[in-house]
Amino acid sequence: MKAVLVSLEDAENVRQKLLLEDALDKTRKIVKKESFVEIPIKFDIKGFTLVEQDAPRLYIPKKTLGDILDIPAGERKLLPSGWQVLGDIVIVTLKVELEHRKAEIGKALLSLYPGCRTVLLDKGITGRMRQPVREIIAGENTETIHKENGCLFKLDAMRIMYSQGNLAEKKRMSRLGKGEVVVDMFAGIGYFSIPMAVHSKPVKIFAIEINPEAFGYLKENIKLNKVGDIIEPVAGDCSIVTPRGIADRVIVGYLDAHLYLEQGICALVPGGIIHYHEAVPEAVEHRPVERIIEASGKLGRDVEIIGMRRIKKYSPGVWHVVVDAKVC
Repeated sequence: MKAVLVSLEDAENVRQKLLLEDALDKTRKIVKKESFVEIPIKFDIKGFTLVEQDAPRLYIPKKTLGDILDIPAGERKLLPSGWQVLGDIVIVTLKVELEHRKAEIGKALLSLYPGCRTVLLDKGITGRMRQPVREIIAGENTETIHKENGCLFKLDAMRIMYSQGNLAEKKRMSRLGKGEVVVDMFAGIGYFSIPMAVHSKPVKIFAIEINPEAFGYLKENIKLNKVGDIIEPVAGDCSIVTPRGIADRVIVGYLDAHLYLEQGICALVPGGIIHYHEAVPEAVEHRPVERIIEASGKLGRDVEIIGMRRIKKYSPGVWHVVVDAKVC
């Protein structure tokens, strides 16, 4: 079993690099030896001093929070069974009755995920830009790099939302757009634009984002994934800066964007396709289809509904759906 031998001063930077390249072996512990450390790796990597570990220190099999925490049985029943892991950050939601245990739970989660360094308590979202409300309950650093579908996403998990529940939809979109001009309204940090640019190679993607913090990470992620020749980041309000009549495909990925449908449709060339997302109650599940038809009619455009899919449960009785439509 091999490891990279580095100085104590360089250890964290090297760990981050190995994590980015998916070379870090998380089944073994990092071993300190005087002024050096051995960072375990899954495969040989150039540019470093490699050593063979005679007696590697393995992590014990994962336990549950209930196994680790010494708390009353009544509270143990309230422990979460799942949480989100973004890069090296764990994000967890707790019932109110357990919030007095948040520090203990944060420490326990770090013991379950030795490759992680921070735990955030999630308390929901706020505002038009859907910013998370979170609290650090273990660790310090909240900026991370998350790898998904062969793409890298840098973000501050305290300030930026990142949903893993729509991974299948992001993968689907990453297979579309080859040779096309795409407009990604409400692009965020590049949730759809980055995978599409990496895997499908459109001619151009105009990625529009109004939130200055998200826009900053969008630009960083474009560089990180080396797709600056494809994605053009556009700062501003979609109602103002969305280009007209240039797109073969438009993504409207914000779940409350029906007021921007006309801008999205106007961006399309005849025969272009719009992917419209909405959070919709089950009782009116065809509302997004009706909104696309109505908006197209106002603009004198014909529309063909290609399909509608449920992505995930948004809240009780409400689904995140996406409608694909061809607009002539």
